Amino acid sequence: MLIRDRRELIKAAGALALVSGFAPQRVIAAPTGAYPFALGVAAGDPWPDGFVIWTRLAPKPLEEHGGMPQSAVKVGWEVSEDQRFAKIVRRGETLARPELAHSVHVELSGLRPHRHYWYRFTLAGGEASPIGMARTAPAAGELATSVRIGVGGCQHWEAGFFDAWGHMAREPDLDLVFHYGDYIYERASRPLGEGVVRQHVGDEIYSIDDYRRRHAQYKSDPHLQAAHAACAFAVSFDDHEVDNNWAGELDQDGTPPEFFALRKLAALQAWYEHMPVRRAQLPGPGGITAYRRLDYGGLLRMHVLDTRSYRSDQPCNDGKLKPCPIEAHVAPTMLGASQEAWLDEGLGNSAVWNLLAQQVLVTPYQRHNPGESASFTSFDTWDGYRPARARLVDSIRKRELTNVVIASGDFHRNIVSAVPEREEAPDGKAAAVEFLATSITSNGDGGPLAQAERELSTNPHMKMINNFRGYHIFDISPKRWETSVKVMDKVQTPGGKISAMARYAVTPDQSKVYEA
Repeated sequence: MLIRDRRELIKAAGALALVSGFAPQRVIAAPTGAYPFALGVAAGDPWPDGFVIWTRLAPKPLEEHGGMPQSAVKVGWEVSEDQRFAKIVRRGETLARPELAHSVHVELSGLRPHRHYWYRFTLAGGEASPIGMARTAPAAGELATSVRIGVGGCQHWEAGFFDAWGHMAREPDLDLVFHYGDYIYERASRPLGEGVVRQHVGDEIYSIDDYRRRHAQYKSDPHLQAAHAACAFAVSFDDHEVDNNWAGELDQDGTPPEFFALRKLAALQAWYEHMPVRRAQLPGPGGITAYRRLDYGGLLRMHVLDTRSYRSDQPCNDGKLKPCPIEAHVAPTMLGASQEAWLDEGLGNSAVWNLLAQQVLVTPYQRHNPGESASFTSFDTWDGYRPARARLVDSIRKRELTNVVIASGDFHRNIVSAVPEREEAPDGKAAAVEFLATSITSNGDGGPLAQAERELSTNPHMKMINNFRGYHIFDISPKRWETSVKVMDKVQTPGGKISAMARYAVTPDQSKVYEA
């Protein structure tokens, strides 16, 4: 029944819902001339008693102010136990404010744990949003029999089409999707051809209006809208939501920190405006608190991390200074002291599994360029922050945890690996297992990695590395964690097909990954 309902939901994602039971109210300002819910709906951050529901009024998404008058608008919302809205359990009104680009974030509470709900938004006069669906988390202490999580990110608009998100929307019985970041790319529009299959609107983005328009362009994609409508998301951000390879107070171009701070604040406000996150993630002059926890009863604790806001600069000025040997890869902090302490404290729990949901590769990786004999090490991953990685491993090791799984992204590869306790002994005892999900589109059509065998032989703790596009699916139960690596046959033309390339398993009593 659930699968059928999910498919019916996807079919209805672009259609107007019939409104029942919402008494029309006078709106302060109403959009005219186009559908106000053109950017769809979304839900996020499930708790046992509710989740966030989101929309943004934007009848003309790429125009100034999204085509909205600059005044607040009353928006109605409804939540039902069935997709036909015969059993409405919550309803209310909120304001879509121009200060937040007429976005709406409603934090629902009072719902029952671990069950599906359907939601929609309405405007006076009868206009209704698409219908979305989301599932609450299990009750605290409940040992759920299973939780299913999708993982994806790095969705460069110009590099490909988002068919992978359409396939994710049709995955049966998902509890959650973790979006690890690079939801948008900040770069200027480039000419079609040479890897550019559809174009950004506008130049490189700097102002709040720039970032809002870029988010709106990405949100206009029907496959991405379908994925959001089908399942709750837990979203984080990486670098391209602001600027490539930014780190804390610094960007890659040497902009004075006080000027970059203005750009970053604009970018993170636009991120908040377009993501189904809670009020606690609203940025301000003091920055943003994006790290947070999601508990799935006694089965899973999910630590959503922020590896950008507090990190020190990459070593050797992000590799621009040469030479930069491994001994120089000692940038001191990736998470910052407060987040590091928060994570350390949070790992002291009784859940069967701990999931570190974060952005960049944790495991040590000696890389090679085709045709070159020497290996090299990245600067922007945890390899550039070796003292920080050592503290993370120590935090896991001191608690004698064997149940830590890390979800990563950013690298535009599929990587399955153990995270060794000692980087000088990569095939020794492991502290955790890492699944790095490839990009949705970034780097365009993928395929096998030419030097894969060489990479695997140099990195004996790795089980897989390839250059396909796609996403991962986590099937989590008390006795076993299974990860399916799903890959696309193409992304640079529409209509790409998805297939399961491989499946890996982990058990909570040992930090070791097996082919399933």
